[in-house]
Amino acid sequence: MTSTTEILRETAARLLSTGAVEMVIGFRQGTIPMMNEPCFVRKPAEAGLLVWDSHCGINLANYLTDRKEKKIGIVAKGCDSRNLVTHILENKIRREQLVVIGVPCRGMADKRKIAMKCPGEILRVHETETAITAEGEGFTRTFEKADVLQHNCSLCIHRNPVIHDELAGEPVEEQQGVDRYADVRAVEAMSPEQRWKYFEDLLAPCIRCYACRNACPLCYCPTCFVDESRPQWVGKGQDPVDVRTFHFLRAYHCAGRCTDCGACERACPVGINMRLFTKKLEKDCLELFGWEAGLSLEVRPALDHYRPNDPNDFIR
Repeated sequence: MTSTTEILRETAARLLSTGAVEMVIGFRQGTIPMMNEPCFVRKPAEAGLLVWDSHCGINLANYLTDRKEKKIGIVAKGCDSRNLVTHILENKIRREQLVVIGVPCRGMADKRKIAMKCPGEILRVHETETAITAEGEGFTRTFEKADVLQHNCSLCIHRNPVIHDELAGEPVEEQQGVDRYADVRAVEAMSPEQRWKYFEDLLAPCIRCYACRNACPLCYCPTCFVDESRPQWVGKGQDPVDVRTFHFLRAYHCAGRCTDCGACERACPVGINMRLFTKKLEKDCLELFGWEAGLSLEVRPALDHYRPNDPNDFIR
């Protein structure tokens, strides 16, 4: 059976050699295990650099904002393709600029989960369709993929690309009966005092590195509100109020737009579960407006337009 990597390489070489695209954005092998990195392929001979496995978690839509090339090929799994839809709706890229190489996805591995289960530094990683093997000095550990998926991937119900021009493999079966918001409901059930303490503890490790913002494909403002000085919306230090203000406002900026791709948590060097904020807003958009981000090019996002019958009983 032809592997996804082989299909991607063949597709990229064909698109580049025929002039159908000026470049292809995909992944190449990273310099350390479990850290594949973005790759910009501009020549057919470079297509052999492309790879696909369970370590391609970076959302490549992040590299499309306001690009000027006339035709760009881009590799997109389910969540990435939904962010492409959002980019198109928000006029950050035009649909006719893109040749979307869709990849049906069974989920990305959580490198932290794997590292925590290994007794030393991981030097090599191999995988099969269902398992990942990590090797280091004096140890070998094999894990079922389902046991080491990123949390967002374990809850994903849109694993197949929602838009594509080429498809690298057969569509995968979508997950059914997934309770995507159990963690959100658990926080909603807390008293206000318990909830405040929970958020204080959750955000206490934050070092204000902004890796979550930089990794997020939705954060493309020319000047972020945290960098504004006239007016200054939030302080630059580690004051807990400023830390909370950054995370809460960033989450609200993603409301009705977030696809739960997990880029923010994957990039966080201290492992903060900031997806909890965006998932709460995702849950509200679904329950109030029947809206999930990035599923259609024909419908404007829920918070992008007003309907007279929109629910408003939350207004006090």
